[in-house]
Amino acid sequence: MLLLKFEIGGTVQVTCDRCGSTTFPVNLWDEFNIVVKLVEDPERMNDSEEDPDVYYLSRSDSHLKVADWIYEFINLSIPMQKMCSEEEIGSPFCNKDALDLLKKFSTQGTADNTMWKGLEKIKKNLDN
Repeated sequence: MLLLKFEIGGTVQVTCDRCGSTTFPVNLWDEFNIVVKLVEDPERMNDSEEDPDVYYLSRSDSHLKVADWIYEFINLSIPMQKMCSEEEIGSPFCNKDALDLLKKFSTQGTADNTMWKGLEKIKKNLDN
């Protein structure tokens, strides 16, 4: 049995979900562990294994390809929601036009929006 420990670290350039900037840097750091077990029939064992952190390898194999795992770990380290912090709003990374549009739409009251009127009726019925 082998225990493989992967440490992911670095910086990636992502698109900000708030303003659409394409030059927003995100620092990554995470750890992942994989348990590799040596068995006689690794294909069958890998197909039936439910734990994604366990991988089976044939006793006769001398190489283990980890590139796909590293790629997956990097993608898992990137946050689901990628937004500039509140302190960075208006910085050179931000798309000021998009922020102005967001501010304009957020100042409009939701009570005036006809889209929400049907949902308010449903909410009142659920509360009763």
